[in-house]
Amino acid sequence: MSVSVSTAPKSNSDWKKLASALHLEGRHFIDGHFVHAQGNSAFPTVNPANQNILTQVARGQSADVNAAVQAARAAFEKGSWSRMAPRARMALMLRWANLIEQHSDDFALLDTLDMGKPISEMLNVDIPLGLLCLRFTAECIDKLSGRVGSTAHHVLSYVLHQPLGVVACIVPWNYPFLMTLWKIAPALAAGNSVVLKPAEQSPLSAPLLARLFVEAGGPPGVLNVVQGLGEECGQALALHMDVDKIAFTGSGEVGKLMQIYAGQSNMKKVTTECGGKSPHVVMADVKDLELAATWAAMGVFGNQGEVCCAGSRLIVERGIEKDFIEALRRKANELHRPGDPLDPATQMGPLVSREHQQRVLGYIDIARAEGAHCELGGQAPQGLEAGAYVSPTIFSQVNNSMRVAQEEIFGPVACVMVAEDFEDALRMANHSRFGLAAGIWTRDVDKALRFARDAACGMVYVNSYMDGDMQMPFGGWKESGNGRDKCMEAIVSYTQSKGVWITL
Repeated sequence: MSVSVSTAPKSNSDWKKLASALHLEGRHFIDGHFVHAQGNSAFPTVNPANQNILTQVARGQSADVNAAVQAARAAFEKGSWSRMAPRARMALMLRWANLIEQHSDDFALLDTLDMGKPISEMLNVDIPLGLLCLRFTAECIDKLSGRVGSTAHHVLSYVLHQPLGVVACIVPWNYPFLMTLWKIAPALAAGNSVVLKPAEQSPLSAPLLARLFVEAGGPPGVLNVVQGLGEECGQALALHMDVDKIAFTGSGEVGKLMQIYAGQSNMKKVTTECGGKSPHVVMADVKDLELAATWAAMGVFGNQGEVCCAGSRLIVERGIEKDFIEALRRKANELHRPGDPLDPATQMGPLVSREHQQRVLGYIDIARAEGAHCELGGQAPQGLEAGAYVSPTIFSQVNNSMRVAQEEIFGPVACVMVAEDFEDALRMANHSRFGLAAGIWTRDVDKALRFARDAACGMVYVNSYMDGDMQMPFGGWKESGNGRDKCMEAIVSYTQSKGVWITL
């Protein structure tokens, strides 16, 4: 789903000129001010399209985390945000959204340069959907209410929802702008103070978000940004005794560590969204095979395949597998050609880093060694050797026990498996330690409803994939985590309930 932000058309050369003049801010933002890391420690952030160093970024340690958490706690206790009237908090967040929209080109460039996402995708997907999240969340603020209990005549009981205090939001690199807003918008809407740690691979858009929050009238200290490495800065946040909640999106391995760190510290709340290996089923009764292939290609090659709910396990009913693979090949070639991410015509950028490129290529080697047949791609594209690119890749003759069918690759690699019938497809779909999303294409309403009921995951799509709006909870089951983003439920998750019993 995409909602376009209005902007004047620009050429590749226009974007390059704007990029050369763009201010790249790599410092922390603490208590309303940009500050260097204590000790001036820093690390480089790299453009994955050409491996050029963009700028140096503050390398936060425990001292920097302490400063940010102290600022957040002081702002929370002061009450200028946590006790602000709901309608006033709503108005401020809407002003913030308007300022962000005015800086759409800047945000588009920052994430394109930092992690390789095509500029057209930033303008047509990430930014408008991020703004939609922020505005939806703001409009929910005065809709959050408690309840009055039904009690004896001499008793009044009620339940309040109150902010937690200081929330640490640790976000991934694949959607730096969008997923940051998915986390910080509901946390702020609920009245919390926030310490945001962006991924070290894509740290550049977060400081601008924080600066614009203050420009919109947000009290200093309510939204802070600490830059740094996960094993240093992120770990220090998760272990901090004055952080009340960790909201984390990232790998399952680190998500498990977040829960351990919570237990080792103050038993802070933890919500996690930890990726997946999502099944996308195409039954033989599909009404439009070309349309199914179009959505399937988007579901595995969109955003370079760097999508937690990517439908990379394509389960196709026997009898249509050859036609489906051919259609998928066409759609991959038509709609997902790699190129310069600053070119508005580019449909697919580089992966986030050379290291991640090598990881994905390593999985392609594993697939070949396991006996899968490469139908398309399987290598870095020619002519783009300077960047961390991987061509759209399709494997057939995959079985469900192969590593490439069970492990999250997080790249543009589709694994096509054949199911004998609906029951076989459902069994294969659920044979995974992950449970984020699943999709099915069928004209049979019984199969559609049974799949929606029995797929072991948090999100199910019927005759589409990765679709939805702001009322649709985003999150998973099993090792895909326990959090929910986007919806009203997300705002409630950044509160704590209090029961009050009054004897009259």
